[in-house]
Amino acid sequence: MSEQSTEVPKGSYAAGRRVRLPRGAEPPFAVFINGVEQREGADYSVRAGGIVFGRQIVKEKVGAGRWLAMYLGLFGTYRKNETIDLQFTRNGKVELASDMPVEQDT
Repeated sequence: MSEQSTEVPKGSYAAGRRVRLPRGAEPPFAVFINGVEQREGADYSVRAGGIVFGRQIVKEKVGAGRWLAMYLGLFGTYRKNETIDLQFTRNGKVELASDMPVEQDT
């Protein structure tokens, strides 16, 4: 897996390439970005207690004014905001972690 370049549109930022595995998470893993399943080896790798992507994950910048306007229902948002979901096994049961926090790969 090689690092791919990611276009970061205005109003968004490169949040990082890594999400931590939940405590006790075991394979098999199913990883999704905005609901689209990713492939291990091509899109991500599992290492050092986390999922590491081959590119930056893009998140939306939401300032106080924009957040307030969305909260009041004045307008929504159309900026790029990728969410990471992870399906895994823990204690023999299949679980799902949604909108996992993204961090820089160290």
